[in-house]
Amino acid sequence: EKPFKYLINTHHHGDHSSGNISFKGIVEQVIAHENSLKNQTRVAIAGKTEEKQLYPTLTFSDSWKVKIGSENIKAHYFGPGHTNGDALIHFEHANVLHMGDLMFNKRYPAIDASSGASVKNWIKVLDKTLVTFDNDTKFIFGHAAENQPVTGGKEEIKLFQDYLTRLLEFVGNEIKSGKTKEEILAIKSLPNESLMTGQGILRGLTVAYDELIMK
Repeated sequence: EKPFKYLINTHHHGDHSSGNISFKGIVEQVIAHENSLKNQTRVAIAGKTEEKQLYPTLTFSDSWKVKIGSENIKAHYFGPGHTNGDALIHFEHANVLHMGDLMFNKRYPAIDASSGASVKNWIKVLDKTLVTFDNDTKFIFGHAAENQPVTGGKEEIKLFQDYLTRLLEFVGNEIKSGKTKEEILAIKSLPNESLMTGQGILRGLTVAYDELIMK
């Protein structure tokens, strides 16, 4: 009966924004990074699903902040990672940070190259996250492996960052050794990899390879 003031999207992917339409007429503003709006619009036009969208009405480039009661809510943008429009949403008083899909807990990540993803910069985004927020911050993750928590601390973030670092280094070394793209993409896991589960490493290998070849 009472309208919502703000609906905040961490990024444009359907599992994070397709519910927007349920708030049509009862939310005053939909907030997202400017690239998230561009990506959502592009994907909707291509998929002919524009009528199912409620697009962001207020976008930001670096940050956005609002005070509601005793809570300050701040959206941060640290650059391309999972896409080029991923925002981190910090509830400052509660000290809770929603990371969206910038964090996959012990699960192989989706890396959307068609929407400006960057493995190399994703590592830097996580660096900035670890520096910006303190050790008492509770982090909410976009996804987690089966039977793994969707909240946690800096330890889980460091483990995921280490995986991305090793992924990039491994693919780089394979390229230097003369392996073809097909040979690299046939790899089922990184050496001594026991942490990650899920749909597999192929997406990460593909994006890392293309990113390194294009540099």
